[in-house]
Amino acid sequence: MIEKGNLISEGKAKSLYETQNQNELLMVYRDDTSAFDGKKKEALKGKGEINNKFNAHIMNYLGANGIDTHYIKTVTDNESLVHKLDMLPVECVVRNIATGSLTSRLGIPEGTVLEKPLLEYCYKKDELNDPLISKEHIYSFGWASKKEIKIIDETTLRINDLLSGMFRGIGIKLVDFKIEYGKTWNKDSEESEIVLADEISPDTCRLWDVKTEKKLDKDRFRK
Repeated sequence: MIEKGNLISEGKAKSLYETQNQNELLMVYRDDTSAFDGKKKEALKGKGEINNKFNAHIMNYLGANGIDTHYIKTVTDNESLVHKLDMLPVECVVRNIATGSLTSRLGIPEGTVLEKPLLEYCYKKDELNDPLISKEHIYSFGWASKKEIKIIDETTLRINDLLSGMFRGIGIKLVDFKIEYGKTWNKDSEESEIVLADEISPDTCRLWDVKTEKKLDKDRFRK
């Protein structure tokens, strides 16, 4: 049995709780949906369960392919057990096809297929609307080291390859996605390790039907 303890944090669509194990947390997926930095909000029945199961499938797939993640197991329809990490205040965004803020910032036509994946970084700060940053910002303010960013870059592009192939196999384009990382202590090597954290779901990915380009993600709610 997993004992739900004190609430640690509450995001736009998930809540994190302590458990009886100090190194593990309970991640609860709520039915809440938001867009435009929380300006548009709604509760969509069943969304939490869908995102929990979607994420569990992907985390298991990535784990089977050598990617270290914080996911441990699914506990209930909308709850998962995860490792507790020291989170990095940086989001990684991978873009395979131009859309969203990339088109509005740079005037790139929507649907432009990029020659190679574009990797961007954002400072995870809701009150600042998660601004776009450079690697120099990350190093200057000590949010991550050069060694850690090298690992993150390589891991993120590997995740993109794995997920692009997985989705393509069922007729879906992986347009873009954002992910987060945290650090955990490895007792054997006595060093911290970079681990994939948070979630990968229709809240954090743009997914289009291969044939019709119908949107299969949170853009449906945004628009």
